[in-house]
Amino acid sequence: MIQLDVLSGKQAGSRTVVRHFPFRVGRARENHLRLDDDGVWDQHLAIEFQNGGFGLSVAPDALVAVNSEPFQNQNLRNGDTITIGSAKLRFWLAAARQRGLRTRELFVWTLIAAVTAAQIALIYWLIR
Repeated sequence: MIQLDVLSGKQAGSRTVVRHFPFRVGRARENHLRLDDDGVWDQHLAIEFQNGGFGLSVAPDALVAVNSEPFQNQNLRNGDTITIGSAKLRFWLAAARQRGLRTRELFVWTLIAAVTAAQIALIYWLIR
């Protein structure tokens, strides 16, 4: 669904794929993404799916900036940078997982073989 890339802080370079919402970020252990950086609160923010987009739910009095501007209840867009304390996260759409097509392909090839066999049988029956 989406991924969060940690750009700066103690976990810089790590990537978290988010599939369930709300997704909580903070210092406490029960958070989905635990950041132990300066300025990060225990329950700093949550990413929620709302009104057809992704938004942030920020703890009261917690400082959050999106694209270096103070957060003001807007939906997140692909590539936005979220700053919480001394950590920076990049909001990104995750790569889609493609389902296996082996069963469908086997069905199509079986159907082609059955139609071909039926045509050969029909031609043989008409010639006799």
